[in-house]
Amino acid sequence: MTLFSGFSWIRHGLLLLGVILVGLVVFCAVAASIIAPYSPFDLDVTLMLQAPSAEHWLGTDELGRDVLSRTIYAAQISVEVALVAVGVGVIGGTVIGVLAAYFGGFVDIILMRLMELLFSFPAILLAIVLMASLGTSILNAMIAIGIIFIPGFARLARATTIEAMQQQYIEAARAIGMSHLRILVREILPNVVTPLLVEAAVAFAYAVLLESALSFLGLGAQPPDPSWGNMLNTGRGFMAQAPWLSIVPGMALFLCVLGFNLLGDGLRDMLDPHLRD
Repeated sequence: MTLFSGFSWIRHGLLLLGVILVGLVVFCAVAASIIAPYSPFDLDVTLMLQAPSAEHWLGTDELGRDVLSRTIYAAQISVEVALVAVGVGVIGGTVIGVLAAYFGGFVDIILMRLMELLFSFPAILLAIVLMASLGTSILNAMIAIGIIFIPGFARLARATTIEAMQQQYIEAARAIGMSHLRILVREILPNVVTPLLVEAAVAFAYAVLLESALSFLGLGAQPPDPSWGNMLNTGRGFMAQAPWLSIVPGMALFLCVLGFNLLGDGLRDMLDPHLRD
């Protein structure tokens, strides 16, 4: 039986579409300085609010900057924030969830009640509170979004660890005198990694949305640095005369989130045998 056996062509196709979209976003982020036709910071007031043309394929903004170039460079911030934020969430959540499940008792109660407390706050509200405490910067946005992700990853890691601890090889490891650290690293973590990776793929999409929301509110990337969020915030004031200022970053954000969601769903279906056709 091959890895893709039992997959419908639709699921396979959606996974492939997700890989293509995510690959395109990552390529734009990595090669922005090569593929962008202009610098995202170049101003030319004589070209303000120009409609899409042969020189500026997606038009210019209110300061004469090329919208296509700014959209491409904005992918850098989105990918960077998503990588750091999801990394913080995965590492922090895994440590907390695995320790809570492995030691149980008082440790489990304290850690998971703390996670439930964080989980009870709406994500965007918690992000705004954290940003107000930490200060306005893209680094603080990464930290704030990462903290938001920790409870979800902790709950998943805890559930997976509890399931793994019911297996006989864990009892065997304890019987031969393995240390707690060795059991956690060699026996439990390999079983926790796969579901966490699948969840991380979906979390990337949420991280991009949160970064855009914070930037839209003026709490994330600060002008003149391009971000899909602050581009949308600027464009909403010119919807009547220059709709491309909102449409272009909005479509880029939509395709990026769609790609990560399709990738996450596809990985879940591929790696979880219970969900295969």
